[in-house]
Amino acid sequence: MNEDVQMQFEILNESIDRAINHLQKELLTLRAGKANPHMLSGIMVESYGQMSPLNQVANVGTLDAQTIVIQPWDKSLITIIEKEIQKANLGFNPQNNGERIMINVPPLTEERRRELVKMVKNEEENCKIALRSARREAMDGFKQLKEDGLSEDEQKRAEIRVQEKIDDSVKKTEKIIAEKEKEIMTV
Repeated sequence: MNEDVQMQFEILNESIDRAINHLQKELLTLRAGKANPHMLSGIMVESYGQMSPLNQVANVGTLDAQTIVIQPWDKSLITIIEKEIQKANLGFNPQNNGERIMINVPPLTEERRRELVKMVKNEEENCKIALRSARREAMDGFKQLKEDGLSEDEQKRAEIRVQEKIDDSVKKTEKIIAEKEKEIMTV
């Protein structure tokens, strides 16, 4: 296989991996009825004059399926962390006992589950848009290579392989989404 064609496939694979990894990261932050430390991953806390992610100033874990526990390494940050969690408007009511913060994750209502499924569908569409964009860039790359001397047969074979990779990635995305929807809708 032509070295330039190989390079185009490497770029395509990187784009596909980036899109799917982003989707999985976004889905981790969505609440699915169980306590999950990733629910708090977007929270930033001011610590020693600079903003830091929560997991860099405290130990974040789960006590059971309904409880998240936050144990700050510096006890003076406990009220700051509590305020940041409330400010994040995640629907949690943190409880501070002076040593650590406990968050009881209430069960999801049917209405909230449906809202979360819509959010999941939106993330799916964003991922598919990124995959289509990666396909378009790869196809444009092969057209450019054809102008630079790639044979038409090689271009067509490469384009077919690109489409197969994108189709496989879309199926993988749909499987990830179906699992997340099932997790959200399971009471």
